[in-house]
Parts: sequence; C-alpha cells; structure tokens
Amino acid sequence: MASKGVRGLNEAMRSLSLSSQTCREAASHRIPSSTFTRSMATEAPLPTIETTADTTPAAGSLWRPATTVPLTIFNFPSFEPQRLESWSSKHLNLPLRRDILHHAVVYEGDNTRQGTASSKTRYEVAGSHRKMAPQKGTGRARVGDRQSPIRRGGGKTFGPKPRDFGTKITRKMYDLAWRTALSYRYRRGELVVCQDGMELPLPDAFEAMVARGDLPQDELRRSFKAKWLTQVLETNQWGRANGRSTFITGDRRQNLFEALDLVPKQGRALGLGMVDVKDLLETGRIIIERSALKEMLKQHQSDLVSSVFVTNAALPRRPQSGQILVE
Repeated sequence: MASKGVRGLNEAMRSLSLSSQTCREAASHRIPSSTFTRSMATEAPLPTIETTADTTPAAGSLWRPATTVPLTIFNFPSFEPQRLESWSSKHLNLPLRRDILHHAVVYEGDNTRQGTASSKTRYEVAGSHRKMAPQKGTGRARVGDRQSPIRRGGGKTFGPKPRDFGTKITRKMYDLAWRTALSYRYRRGELVVCQDGMELPLPDAFEAMVARGDLPQDELRRSFKAKWLTQVLETNQWGRANGRSTFITGDRRQNLFEALDLVPKQGRALGLGMVDVKDLLETGRIIIERSALKEMLKQHQSDLVSSVFVTNAALPRRPQSGQILVE
C-alpha cells in the first residue's frame, strides 16, 4: 500500500512539472501587440465636460425659507384692514408640535390644582380610643376602637392629604409652546390682530338715552349691551355659530368685558396676565390687540437668543416683528 502511495505522488509531481514547463514556453512566444488594430468604427472620442457660468446654479436661486410672514392689522369692531406688517417666522410661523403643546397644557393644569383635599385618619378622629369590647368571651368577632376604618364614622384609610400637584417644565419649552400655539392660529387664519385700545363702542342713540335718563334701570343697559355685542359678533362671524372667540387686551375694557360676561356663549375676554397656552387653543379664534401680542412674544422668546454673555462676541439678534409694509 505504501509503494502505491509513493508511485501516485511521483506521477502527480511529474505532471505538475510538465504543466509549468508548458506555461513557460507559451509565455516566451507572446503575440506582439502591434498585430491588434482598432478600426475607425469602434473609435470614439472621450466626452468633454465643460462648465460655464450659465450651467452652475446662481447663489440667489437657491431655496431659502422665508424669514418673515405678513400680518394684517384690523380695526375693531368694523373688521376693516388698516395696514400690513411683516412679522418674524420664528414668532408666527413655527411648525406644529403637538407634544410640546401637550406638555405645556398639562403643566398649566397641574399647577392650577389646589391640592387642599384632606381626610382624617383613625388617629385624628375625635373620641375615645378605648377598645369597644373584650377580645374574647363575647361570642362575637373581635373589635377595636370606634375610630376603626371599617366602622361608620371612623378614619379614612389612605385618604387624600394636602399635597402639591405641580409639575415642572423648562422655560424654553414653555416659551416655544406659546409661539407654537400662536403660529397654529396664524396659519389657520384664526389669529385676528386689531389696533390698540380695542373697545366696544356703543351707538350714539344709546348714549343719548342714558344721558337723558331714559334708561334708569341697569338691567335695560346690560340687556342692550348684550344684544349689541351679539349683533357685532354675528356680523363679523365671530360668535357662537362660528366657534366663539377669545378677546385678549392689554388692560380691562369696561364695555367689552361687561358685554362678554353677559353673553358667555358668544365669547370671552381675558387680560394679558390671565392668558395661558390652553386659552390660545380652546375657542374658534383669537382676537388680540397688537400691543398685547408684542408683549406676549417679548415675554416668551427665551429660546431664541442665549442668555450667556460672551465678551467681544457677536451674539445673534432677536427676531424683529412689526415692521409696516403697507399702510
């Protein structure tokens, strides 16, 4: 068996040496490359790529998002446009972020809760804490004192106690939620900005009747104000049939606030200090004074510019809003 193995190995080595010798002989007889010629039919010049000023995109033709949005200032209550202004997109054209709005609304609701609910435990209920019956010998179940939670008039097990339900949110996220809510209203056409001093003017005939004393009763005056405001809201399509309206002013306007208190189904009036993010999302539209809107944006833009002061550094400017375009 060993001799057969050696014989097979010798034959394999011999064949390997023959094949290598054949390859060397073939390599020594190479065909010169000049024998291959390229016909004119297969020749094609390489494409030349030329770049000119016309083919390259110009710097001004690149798409850039708009930095400002137009905002119309109306007159109240005639709803007549007065002028057109440009406002920053970071104030009134932010994308909708439902998660941020949800965090803000939950934060406001949690901090509004009083948390004053309180119940008495068995150790706080008035009365003697003596055991009502002996432990044994009565033939009945064992009982404790009268303050036991299982007895009527006893203490409360795991009852509510005064606590703070407030949650926390970063100031930058809260300010972003304010401007997101305003941007949502603006894109839907539900943000109506009026001139400063927004007040409900009463007809001259009504003022004359009050001056003559023809309306001595306060009920008649209030009824007239309620009907007059309802007529104004229905004419401008701001009333109940169109989803109610929220009026926001810098100061309290006597006639406007009193009339809206009489017809709460038509809308409501809020001062600037009483507005929350939830108020900007509840009713059908927001009717706000221009100065109140400016102050609201001024108070809620902490996420736009860093509060860190760096010496000899060009910090980004705050976005500007309110530039008059057409008047």
